[in-house]
Amino acid sequence: MNKRILFSASVFHGVNDAATLTVPMVFPLLYGLGFIITRYAHIGILSNLGFLITVIFQLIVANYAHRFEYRHLLVLSLAGVSFALILISLSWSFLSFLLFYLLMRIFASVYHSVGVATVSRSHPDRALDFAMGVQSASGNLGVFLSFIAAGFLAQNYGWTTPLYLLAVVCVVLGIPSYLAVRNVSSKSRTVLPPDAQSWKQAIRETLKYFPGFFYGGAGWVTTVFYAPSLLNHKFQIPLGRTGLYLALWIAIGTVMPYLYGYMSHRFGRKTIALSGFIGSTVFLLFLGIAPMKEMALISMILFGAFLFMIYPAMQSFVGDNVSPSRHTLAFSIVANVQMLAGALVSLAVGFLSDAFGISSPFIFLSVIGVLFSAYFLFQKNNQSF
Repeated sequence: MNKRILFSASVFHGVNDAATLTVPMVFPLLYGLGFIITRYAHIGILSNLGFLITVIFQLIVANYAHRFEYRHLLVLSLAGVSFALILISLSWSFLSFLLFYLLMRIFASVYHSVGVATVSRSHPDRALDFAMGVQSASGNLGVFLSFIAAGFLAQNYGWTTPLYLLAVVCVVLGIPSYLAVRNVSSKSRTVLPPDAQSWKQAIRETLKYFPGFFYGGAGWVTTVFYAPSLLNHKFQIPLGRTGLYLALWIAIGTVMPYLYGYMSHRFGRKTIALSGFIGSTVFLLFLGIAPMKEMALISMILFGAFLFMIYPAMQSFVGDNVSPSRHTLAFSIVANVQMLAGALVSLAVGFLSDAFGISSPFIFLSVIGVLFSAYFLFQKNNQSF
């Protein structure tokens, strides 16, 4: 049963994250065409409102998830994402694009609370690090494939092509993801309907990990929404090749979480997490100040190698230190911290990019990285921070 849940959740995670990545990959093309997106601030508005709507619906999903089986929420989520992608491809203005994009974000709000919590409950103790690494890496694998395909397809066949293709993929891969768990019940007697006290306790148990999830969310969003423009507009790298470089970035981020379970047992979860914070901060700064594309590309890839160790480490801390009965609430809360980070930072750096250039988001984020690295570095020396 545990293997079926991990397989299903991994496929679900990959398709879900591919969808949320493919749409931003067409932003630079639309900006270059002067169609729908005509300012960097438009990118900031899309990402900001997209993450805010995700925060709202992740809370709603977490509050009512105990009433439904995981497999039913999976079907609803992927069917809705597929439908919304088709609507986005029919957009005729920035407002219509925004509305359809927000609809997609609503349906994409299921996995990061329900999916991660289901994996966590089904893989206790030493299996937790392995399971968290696998599901995290699988999400990155979906993004990797999206990076490879989206830029090339958009540049050569029009910006709607990758959206149509991914809508089909959501349905095709959603079928085996559902079939793997069609006879598995995700309901548990230990998971009670949440009340105000449950939410308060979940917040108390996850509060010290908020900076880690904030930084991880900010790092992901800044790269996904602004790195394509950095490479395409500053260094004049064609959009198709930009997608390949970003695919290499996420490929490193796919391999590292798969190795996370082994590395955590070998070096300790806290050591891996701290290395992720410090290393990603250093290479973010190099990415922001890079005067040539070669330095920028190397810095971006190494930044990803360190950044993607933070996600499974933080999720493992939460899974280990929060009561299983509050896992759905806890993972919804920390996922929302990531989303809020993305909403706030993406909007801010959109205006920074208009004012100071497309390199400024990465320099700004490196400053945040210094502050949060110091926060965790000076925490008490124990494995749960």
